[in-house]
Amino acid sequence: MTASEEAPTRIGRYRWVICALLFFALTINYVDRQVLGVLKPYLETELGWSETDYADIVFWFQAAYALSLLCFGRVMDWIGTRWGLAVAITVWSLAAVFHAGARTAIQFSVVRFVLGLGEAGVFPAAVKTVSEWFPKKERALATGIFNAGSNVGALVTPILVPLIVISLGWQWAFIITGASGFVLLAVWLIVYRRPHEHPRLGAAERAHIESDPADPPGKVGWGVVIRKRETWAFLLGKFITDPVWWLFLFWLPDFFAKTYDLNILTFGPPLVIVYLLADVGSVGGGWLSSRLIKNGWSINRSRKTTMLICALAVTPISIAVFAHSLPIAVALIGLAAAAHQGWSANMYTLVSDVFPRRAVATVVGFGAAGGAVGGMFISKFAGWTLETTGSYVPLLAFAGGAYLLALLVIHLLTPRLEPVTLPPEPA
Repeated sequence: MTASEEAPTRIGRYRWVICALLFFALTINYVDRQVLGVLKPYLETELGWSETDYADIVFWFQAAYALSLLCFGRVMDWIGTRWGLAVAITVWSLAAVFHAGARTAIQFSVVRFVLGLGEAGVFPAAVKTVSEWFPKKERALATGIFNAGSNVGALVTPILVPLIVISLGWQWAFIITGASGFVLLAVWLIVYRRPHEHPRLGAAERAHIESDPADPPGKVGWGVVIRKRETWAFLLGKFITDPVWWLFLFWLPDFFAKTYDLNILTFGPPLVIVYLLADVGSVGGGWLSSRLIKNGWSINRSRKTTMLICALAVTPISIAVFAHSLPIAVALIGLAAAAHQGWSANMYTLVSDVFPRRAVATVVGFGAAGGAVGGMFISKFAGWTLETTGSYVPLLAFAGGAYLLALLVIHLLTPRLEPVTLPPEPA
């Protein structure tokens, strides 16, 4: 084989460097939001919180998250991901550090609200970046990889935070983790550019990235996006299933503490196992649908088949509360966490499958805001349920059926995943 025959296969791999940047952004983002969940059993005793107090603190984070997602989606499509994500990182890192000065539930609610405003920028930025840096056949895998950062963040936190608390006190857990965001900010601004502006990107790889048909020029207005069924399919799918992930992030340490008598020093290993499995699910879910497409399946069939597998894998979590041993409970919850992340990788990819790149961040922001609103409802429901019954049974029962319901809704609204044609926004 001649050199000229080999050349087309050497398309370069710099797009995966960009994917790695997104992975670390998600990791730090989730460390900052997860610190409070890990400290919940400790701070309830230290600061005298009730279940309702904690639920209210989580509620205000999610309210800000939902509100900010609506804005950040438009911001990312307007000013681009380089500066849009830089603003988000700055806001959430400052808010994370300021947790160290809070003492009352109201003060924690305020800093969590600001944290939510900043953290909402990461997913619209990441999904839009993938839509710009990867062709459609690679997007689910790339999304699965960067989304795995959320699991790494969630598993690093229960290892790191207890060590900081024991050595320096709980305030330093917020200071140290929050400060890591400024390191990320510097690297992001140094490394990131769009593909057509990046000096490190070769011609062959640029051609590979741009191998899909070009999008028409112009901006996309809210009035156009919200009239599309595909937008509402994504929003309702997030609204129904995202609350399950919020339960994992903010109540799983408490579940292990109260059900199996673990504490801040001992619930770390179970949480690590759960989020390691979630990492496998995130990459595996993205890999499976991408593999099916490469094998000739349609985008519609490959995405929905993968999502059905994930939805069925979540259902056993309903009986986790009745498990007689900790390993069985960890296995059931870990399977559900893996399935959720595989589901999520494909959910985000649905947007870039059907919408032009110029609308991706707007639609993701709109739909993810729906997921955050669902999280607001589940936080209130969790607080009320645990305050009145002390049982996780209703919460896990909801989790077990949520994904099948969401898939049904998505399929009814979008029986075939076909490209959406959007006119430019009127001047």
